[in-house]
Amino acid sequence: MNSIINIPNISFAENNCFFLIAGPCVVESKAITEEIAEKIKNIADKLQIPFIFKASFKKANRSKIDSFTGIGDEQALEIINNISKKLKIPTITDVHSEADVLLAAKFVDILQIPAFLCRQTDLLIAAAKTGKYVNIKKGQFLSHAAMKFAIDKVRESGNKNVMVTERGTTFGYNDLVVDFRGITEMKKFNVPVVLDVTHSLQQPNQSSGITGGLPEMIETIAKAGIATGVDGLFIETHTDPSKALSDGANMLRLDKLETLLTKLIKIRKAII
Repeated sequence: MNSIINIPNISFAENNCFFLIAGPCVVESKAITEEIAEKIKNIADKLQIPFIFKASFKKANRSKIDSFTGIGDEQALEIINNISKKLKIPTITDVHSEADVLLAAKFVDILQIPAFLCRQTDLLIAAAKTGKYVNIKKGQFLSHAAMKFAIDKVRESGNKNVMVTERGTTFGYNDLVVDFRGITEMKKFNVPVVLDVTHSLQQPNQSSGITGGLPEMIETIAKAGIATGVDGLFIETHTDPSKALSDGANMLRLDKLETLLTKLIKIRKAII
């Protein structure tokens, strides 16, 4: 498996612990984004967990035309970049187009391919050619075995720094289910495998046009992921999910993060 050890500013990479990708869904403001990043870093440092800060600089995939999409691309990316410099932590953000790739690569360490776009060849190749780490989220509509071809597109473009993320499979029209057999399947590709806990608990396509979620199941899914052997966890978190401007329905309250991670470390130690 290619390691996360070469990600810029990654800490505790040799601890044999799972790594954590966490942060708010989207950059809402400088103040709240910095507050969340600082609090997660303090927890990760205390527990010696490798931490990558996540925030989308814009949300291109929204159900309704009037949904919040961002505060401005460069403004949001500058906030993410300044957090990286201030806290000395690696960062990741979503990209939705080749233009996004060229812009975001100037500001972050890892480019994330959203699940709906994981088969977009030009997007994957553009991300690969930046030389940045590329995290490909598995499409809700794809088998785990099919992710091999997405990985190959990055590798065959000259970039070996790739990871994949499970985020649930479409179950009917309004729900997702995590097939944990897929974790084992994707680990065969010799890349870090991440479980996106919070997005796996979304309930999409609601009649309100606002995605629902089951945050009370976050601990259950996270525990199962660690027990299955995932290399990393992806958790969106906010100081007050009820006031989050995107995906609040499936976020973890930030004040619950340390307790959850402490439990997960115990499971990790029990299986290695």
